Amino acid sequence: MGSRWSSEEERQPLLGPGLGPGLGASWRSREAAAALPAAVPGPGRVYGRRWLVLLLFSLLAFVQGLVWNTWGPIQNSARQAYGFSSWDIALLVLWGPIGFLPCFAFMWLLDKRGLRITVLLTSFLTVLGTGLRCIPISDLMLKRRLIHGGQMLNGLAGPTVMNAAPFLSTTWFSADERATATAIASMLSYLGGACAFLVGPLVVPAPNGTSPFLTAESSRAHIKDRIEAVLYAEFGVVCLIFSATLAYFPPRPPLPPSVAAASQRLSYRRSVCRLLSNFRFLMIALAYAIPLGVFAGWSGVLDLILTPAHVSQVDAGWIGFWSIVGGCVVGIAMARFADFIRGMLKLILLLLFSGATLSSTWFTLTCLNSITHLPLTTVTLYASCILLGVFLNSSVPIFFELFVETVYPVPEGITCGVVTFLSNIFMGVLLFFLTFYHTELSWFNWCLPGSCLLSLLLILCFRESYDRLYLDVVVSV
Repeated sequence: MGSRWSSEEERQPLLGPGLGPGLGASWRSREAAAALPAAVPGPGRVYGRRWLVLLLFSLLAFVQGLVWNTWGPIQNSARQAYGFSSWDIALLVLWGPIGFLPCFAFMWLLDKRGLRITVLLTSFLTVLGTGLRCIPISDLMLKRRLIHGGQMLNGLAGPTVMNAAPFLSTTWFSADERATATAIASMLSYLGGACAFLVGPLVVPAPNGTSPFLTAESSRAHIKDRIEAVLYAEFGVVCLIFSATLAYFPPRPPLPPSVAAASQRLSYRRSVCRLLSNFRFLMIALAYAIPLGVFAGWSGVLDLILTPAHVSQVDAGWIGFWSIVGGCVVGIAMARFADFIRGMLKLILLLLFSGATLSSTWFTLTCLNSITHLPLTTVTLYASCILLGVFLNSSVPIFFELFVETVYPVPEGITCGVVTFLSNIFMGVLLFFLTFYHTELSWFNWCLPGSCLLSLLLILCFRESYDRLYLDVVVSV
């Protein structure tokens, strides 16, 4: 790959005769050694336009998350306006995990055609999806089908916005900015989903929140008009982002920012085989997929779980919102810390999952206050839930960076694609199960500390390696 970055005159060996094996040899695996470019560009160069590329990608991830979570916060209004059933509402959410079924096709496209083509296709899918939802049709049955089709197309955009962040950061950013760029690009999708809790309820009135002077039919029409205003606004924003991406989103900079960005990678088939046969990768992949899948399913029924504690649906929504926002802020801060203190990803994950295990145990025992006699107050519920969300959500970019370091030189998009595919399949099955069996959810609270503790043990037993970092820190000297 590195031979396409520059001309023949610019490609010079980085290692002189005096800089051979020795330094940092324990860090380097045989695969990383094979990935060493025989001749790569000189010292890595970064370009100011990298922040524009990151901004465009992050905005795309933000609106994809926003569109995915359009219906959850306004489900009661949507039921009245369009006649959605409980199954319809559940399916509108499930289109997100279902969209990851063709994840391997998007991984192949990212590996073979690069970042620009993949991002353009992804943004075009969001344009089609949001456009379908805006088609003015009076037939409610057909309208519901169009909305489902739009949510499905938006779900198909999920694999790229969730998987391509490490690929983008490696392609455009230097080694001391990669984790931060990965965090920003991957966290904005979560932030978009959180902002849906604000946008929907602020614009769309609840069925009992319309004017008392309006008839039932007028109330339904008013709610439908407000929902369509949200749909048109989201469609307009998506079109703007697609136009900006079409106008300027280069596949790569003129010169690579690091040695790792210019090095040779494994083929698509060899990469998938390597991932599925790598025990260390599968161990850390399970440490990521299990707790985050359980947390996603738990968050989806948080209002039902908190109902026995007399917490309203509105308060449950605010708890979910602040846990995601806090996770985004802490995740970016942790990633920035990881850029300054390199080789500490495992330690950061141990700290985060220790906090997640303690906070989830606190929440579970608080809900059993009749046995534990712990104070069951709004403050304790808010604190334990938000802390749990902060610890788990902020671990996502750290996991992504550790995945890439562990299996390098497997391409970043393929590595994260396999992991997010496993996580979303696990989350989809769990949400599907909870859709039909949600009458008794007290057992679900115990799944949280159990999954966090299991992940903590897997991370503790995991032997970390930093093959990609070796290339940038040692070889480029």
